[in-house]
Amino acid sequence: MAVNLAELSLPQLEGLKGQLEQETEFLTSSIGQLKVVQTKYVEAKDSLGVLNKKNEGKELLVPLTSSMYVPGSLNDVDHVLVDVGTGYYVEKNVEDTKSFFKRKIDFLTKQIEKIQPALQEKHAMKQAVMEVMNVKLQQLHSQQNAQSGTSKA
Repeated sequence: MAVNLAELSLPQLEGLKGQLEQETEFLTSSIGQLKVVQTKYVEAKDSLGVLNKKNEGKELLVPLTSSMYVPGSLNDVDHVLVDVGTGYYVEKNVEDTKSFFKRKIDFLTKQIEKIQPALQEKHAMKQAVMEVMNVKLQQLHSQQNAQSGTSKA
């Protein structure tokens, strides 16, 4: 059901504008969150590059927290434990892990691509509402000026 914006009152337009602002904020936030997760998967996939035979047995630092590390050595360059969600980890070989991360990255990319047009549409709708509001405000000011001009005469 299409609504003619010109038929709405200023308070109705203000309410619609507020609703559209909330929707655009939500969609923008959703895209941001998806991009954060996507970046984590890209970084995880890229970090698999160090798992090769020439690095086997090399010393490295293992993170315990974001600011605390312990020394370790790279013993197995063929398998990794992958966090598959809700606290579950699965042992996978490196190629399967790369494929897993690629699928996740592709899925997130598709989700972002689905949300992007809706966000653009909401922005366009908000812009249209603001334009109609400006026209109505100008008309209101013109009427008030005309009335004050006739009351002085």
